[in-house]
Amino acid sequence: MVSRKLCLAQDPEADKLLSTDNFALLTGMLLDQQYPLEHAFRGPRKIADRMDGFDIHRIAEADPQAFEDLCATPPAIHRYGRSMARRTQELARYVVEHYDGNTEAIWTEGNPDGKEVLRRLKDLPGYGDQKARIFLALLGKQLGVEPKGWEKAAGTYSEKGSRRSAADIVDQQSLLEVRAFKKEMKAAAKAAGK
Repeated sequence: MVSRKLCLAQDPEADKLLSTDNFALLTGMLLDQQYPLEHAFRGPRKIADRMDGFDIHRIAEADPQAFEDLCATPPAIHRYGRSMARRTQELARYVVEHYDGNTEAIWTEGNPDGKEVLRRLKDLPGYGDQKARIFLALLGKQLGVEPKGWEKAAGTYSEKGSRRSAADIVDQQSLLEVRAFKKEMKAAAKAAGK
């Protein structure tokens, strides 16, 4: 992973973890649903604080009930702390089982092209098509991970200068612009549905 300072959580310690731990970043993206984006990306740091470090193997092997309790304790990792704890553990187990716990292998093992990285991301528990495309765009735009054809695979999320998703957030201003874009899209979809 290219050493780059991410600014997704808008919190120095949480962003430092996201910048240095690929599984933390994958988890933050998992939590980014039905919850303010920056709070979702703070989730891995909350887990790290409560588990004395962020370790994919310890998360995967943790007692499910104890891990749920840890994630749901206020301030919880998400509005739906218990269900997101289960999803986080499923994600950790999947990465341990399929990639030996090496998250980076998702986008490096076998020198995959963008289409293959997208497929691998979509195979992850809790990752649908849109989340996988956003994460692929995040890798390309902010981390220098640019497998052949990644822009096409990521679709509109790869557009330079866009403000559509987490892939475009580099500071507080861009977070506000992404939030405004999402609000606009929601209003347009609602208007189209009438």
